[in-house]
Amino acid sequence: MWKVLPVTQKPDQCLGEWIDREALAEAMIPLIGQLYRNNNVVTSIYGRGLINRSVIAILKAHRFARHRLVDETELSVHETFPILKIMSELKLGAASVDLGKMVAKFKAEGNGRNIEQFVRDELADVVGKQNSVPREGTDVVLYGFGRIGRLLARILIEKTGGGDGLRLRAIVVRKGAENDLVKRASLLRRDSVHGPFDGTITIDEANNTLTANGNLIQIIYSNDPSSVDYTQYGIKDALLVDNTGKWRDAEGLGQHLKCPGIARVVLTAPGKGALKNIVHGINHAEITDDDKIVSAASCTTNAIVPVLKAVNDKFGIVNGHVETVHSYTNDQNLIDNFHKGSRRGRSAPLNMVITETGAATAAAKALPVLKGKLTGNAIRVPTPNVSMAILNLNLEKATNREEINEYLRQMAMHSDLQKQIDFVSSQEVVSSDFVGSRHAGVVDAEATICNDNRVVLYVWYDNEFGYSCQVVRVMEEMAGVNPPAFPRA
Repeated sequence: MWKVLPVTQKPDQCLGEWIDREALAEAMIPLIGQLYRNNNVVTSIYGRGLINRSVIAILKAHRFARHRLVDETELSVHETFPILKIMSELKLGAASVDLGKMVAKFKAEGNGRNIEQFVRDELADVVGKQNSVPREGTDVVLYGFGRIGRLLARILIEKTGGGDGLRLRAIVVRKGAENDLVKRASLLRRDSVHGPFDGTITIDEANNTLTANGNLIQIIYSNDPSSVDYTQYGIKDALLVDNTGKWRDAEGLGQHLKCPGIARVVLTAPGKGALKNIVHGINHAEITDDDKIVSAASCTTNAIVPVLKAVNDKFGIVNGHVETVHSYTNDQNLIDNFHKGSRRGRSAPLNMVITETGAATAAAKALPVLKGKLTGNAIRVPTPNVSMAILNLNLEKATNREEINEYLRQMAMHSDLQKQIDFVSSQEVVSSDFVGSRHAGVVDAEATICNDNRVVLYVWYDNEFGYSCQVVRVMEEMAGVNPPAFPRA
């Protein structure tokens, strides 16, 4: 028999409160936009970006915050809006401000101050610093325009802001047809996995350019990475991102540096030889001005290393095995046909395919403490996007399911790995729920298995979009366009 619960709210009251929250969220949108374009201030709520978001998306970000709070109370727009309003009046310099964390810190450390004084004190380092340090945008060239290249383009266009960060200036491809430009634009505009492009795209075939949300992008046709003079397009000191995977060592990628206009190179694949493999959040501080070429490692390496570091820091990892359940990629065949790789010639949409992964080895490049401790393998499965890493680990310290899950939840909420590690606790989530995740990996708490010093963790990751977000973070690090983050820890 159904249990009848007492009614605590009337329908009109419930709707009225929702309309009130909608109105405040609507009022937040222009403030968020103005702070971004005029002050280069990026706002978020516990890692969920607010720029270019709808009213509903902003309210959902507030609702999401309950997963980050001990008492699981919902963050209110009545708490965040005053902070945002005050920020808009302080002529701030460049900054990254988490409104959710600002609210939490005010409650814990307000010490009798009113909200305006708290915000002024907390953001003192950038108050009144608007335009005090003139910054020029860093030109970006995408070399290759496949799955990762197009998603990088979307993210870069979305993050253009006032133009003083990363600016997408050119895309280099091999010409595939007479209507190549139209087809490239169509692939950017429509995506079967990630949906339509959020904005407008216009084509100028006479000048081989695309204009996407005000970004004029030169399309350059070339078969030789060392033969393009980018300066003839007004591009200088550019950061080039090689998405082709054709060259993975310093010698091959060094061909780009021979081109006028190119200053540095990022590879979107595991690097070979002495190239630094960078997982942002883990070893990005190792990038120096002398590093002209770096690798952003692989999607799987980015997904697992932050979680492995978190676990190793607290519990210690003796050894373990990483099994990747990975969506099929363009390297595989639609139907059975010849392929130089073992098993990969078999139809990708019809089979699970055992294949190799270098993620376990690559993890040790980003986190040397793991050297020799991990093995790895992979299974390609018939889904177009979102993969899972299963981490089967033997720990130095015994733990239990509740302890390790709570620890990883805290790491996702409060640590320096907040942008890399996300956390979900639901028995109903499936792979498609993680399409568009901006985190490197998402720990599935309900799937965690723990027995004394042995733990099995399940980590979801959008192997396309989440990885592309990590690549952009590496690019921002190389370009020196990462603003200070608030509130301070």
